[in-house]
Amino acid sequence: MNCARCGAPLTEGSKFCTTCGTPAAAPPGPSQGYGPQAPPPGPPPLAPPPPGYGQPPPPPGYGPSTPPYGAPPQGYPPTPPQGYPPPPPGYGPSTPPYGAPQPQPPGQPGYGFNIDADSRGSGRGYNYEILHQPAFALAVVQLQPEQSIQAEAGAMVSMSANVELQSQMKGGLMGALKRAVGGESAFVSTFTARGGPGEVTFAPGMPGDIAAIELRNQMFFVQSSSYLAGDGSLVVDTKWGGAKSFFGGEGLFVLQVHGAGLLLVSSFGAIHRKRLAPGERYVVDTGHLVAWEGTTQYQLRKAAASGWLRSLVSGEGIVADFMGPGEILIQTRNLASFAGLMKPFFPTQSSGSGGFSFGS
Repeated sequence: MNCARCGAPLTEGSKFCTTCGTPAAAPPGPSQGYGPQAPPPGPPPLAPPPPGYGQPPPPPGYGPSTPPYGAPPQGYPPTPPQGYPPPPPGYGPSTPPYGAPQPQPPGQPGYGFNIDADSRGSGRGYNYEILHQPAFALAVVQLQPEQSIQAEAGAMVSMSANVELQSQMKGGLMGALKRAVGGESAFVSTFTARGGPGEVTFAPGMPGDIAAIELRNQMFFVQSSSYLAGDGSLVVDTKWGGAKSFFGGEGLFVLQVHGAGLLLVSSFGAIHRKRLAPGERYVVDTGHLVAWEGTTQYQLRKAAASGWLRSLVSGEGIVADFMGPGEILIQTRNLASFAGLMKPFFPTQSSGSGGFSFGS
């Protein structure tokens, strides 16, 4: 080995050049190229990426492990639920978004009266519209060829020339007797369009409103004076209303209507709808009742809890005490009360003179 400065030879192990005094250079070791070199210090190795790293998020409806996306990495939102939210009662569960209304069995609580907000609709073989509401309502029914609708005797206002009218005792003699004692006519009128479409109009005998109710395998109770017309497939039966209903001035019977189809009911004055929550109690004067759901519990009682005398002098008499759930149709005017107001203005025949006088 020679000196790096002057080139003089150096003895082995010497630390300085004996000629110029320059320190001798150290021989190269393992770190300067002899053998394998240790890697320089650096950051720790990266952790392996989570499954699904670098892939797009799964589309709606794909589970966490559905290919081709694999399991989503941490931080993805939970898999969205499949399908649509649960349908409300009375609608098909599998038809998006809710499907057509499905018939409900009679006695389904809280289903309510299905009355169109625009007072028009259609049924099996007919279209209908309610005009001139609420004081002098008129129901206009357009019948398709050979289609029919039934109505209370005397309810027809007008009809097309090709509409055929037939009156019969529905339910036979016993059915006619039940209808008669219930305050209805013993006969039922059936209107049928022959040879083409036809029109029939209906109206009650007193000023007021008409409600077009679309029954869907439901059951309702209707005051006998409020029934106007209905689909021929509806079953209309007369039921015992209790002895107290006689003293309430509403007769001994009410009508029970059930089935699927159009039901027209009338009122004296406007119709007020009252829906009751489960367990809610509500009291209605029997003279203001139009119809109520068949599942709504009710009982007839005196208006004042203290006794019959106070109930009579209060002018209320018998009331219906309802308990929800359910819905009630209430008329805003009482026909018996109105008749009492008009009585002093009716002419009466005076005894002995054979003439007429006014007042009671």
